[in-house]
Amino acid sequence: MKTRMKTKQMSSTAQSSNPSQSLPDDLVLIIVARVSVMYYPILSLVSKSFRSLLASPELYKVRSLLGHTESCLYVCLKTKPYKTYTWFTLCRKPDQTLTSSNERRSDGHHVLARVPMNHSPDVRFSSLVAVGSDIYNIGVPEAARLKPYCTPSFSCVSVLDCQTHTWREAPSLPVELYTVAAGVLDGKIYVLGKTRKSAFGKRKNSFQVLDIKTQVWDSAVIPFNRINGSHFDNTVCIDGKFNVVTCGEVATYDPKEGRWDLGFEPICKQILSDSYCEIDNVLYCAADGGLRWYDSKVRQWRDLKGLVGLSRFSSVDQVRLADYGGKMAVMWGRR
Repeated sequence: MKTRMKTKQMSSTAQSSNPSQSLPDDLVLIIVARVSVMYYPILSLVSKSFRSLLASPELYKVRSLLGHTESCLYVCLKTKPYKTYTWFTLCRKPDQTLTSSNERRSDGHHVLARVPMNHSPDVRFSSLVAVGSDIYNIGVPEAARLKPYCTPSFSCVSVLDCQTHTWREAPSLPVELYTVAAGVLDGKIYVLGKTRKSAFGKRKNSFQVLDIKTQVWDSAVIPFNRINGSHFDNTVCIDGKFNVVTCGEVATYDPKEGRWDLGFEPICKQILSDSYCEIDNVLYCAADGGLRWYDSKVRQWRDLKGLVGLSRFSSVDQVRLADYGGKMAVMWGRR
């Protein structure tokens, strides 16, 4: 089972359809806006009016004005039999009663609810980045499905709006890339990749930066030529720097200095496995059936202690970690 995890910051508001004829529209809007988004999948089952309300942009505007911003967990699974990409979000179980005793218990009260959407493009872990209430999919590999026997290259950028659960197109990459590794740092999306083979049979490095506010790509940065890897893998942003794994090494870009350097080699193996995440500038990973964190001061991995109630997973399980509003979400599938 291939799993992709990314988290979203949901600021939140809804349409002027009134689910309850006995209450004014504005009052219903304010009431629903104060409800946690964890219950929205359940509320959407009440009626068509509620579904319209929960999908409307007005609801999220009101939530934003009320200061009700929340972190939401989104999971993308590649499901059988057609190997399509299906999205889920974490929510409360419909049969749970809201009591103080239930709130104190954290086990078994949540479930992954399928996100209603007509179609999802192909996704890759290394090319997904979460920005606010959007998930950017850098380099949509649609060509891989249309022409499975050729080597595809990608330039398209699609965005999943987690408020409306719809996809939209973003400005395409200035170049077509054969491999893509992306990360977000200080309001900008950094993308590394390899271009198509030239007439001499070589691929060139490409380093592009997207300003999220202006939606403009900037390739006028220091070229990524110091390390000649054949491909780029996963990325992580810690200590204000953009790190990428390439052929057993870690390359680090410092936006303030505008230069590339060799990074910390100990993090290479762990972020190559997809089983890692960054929370509050600390890097965590799943390894050898447990969780670890990276002590950047001494450049050493340490075991994460105090994991009371966490089930053990084996070293062969596919594990995914995600920042869930300052907490760590852990998911794994049995082989």
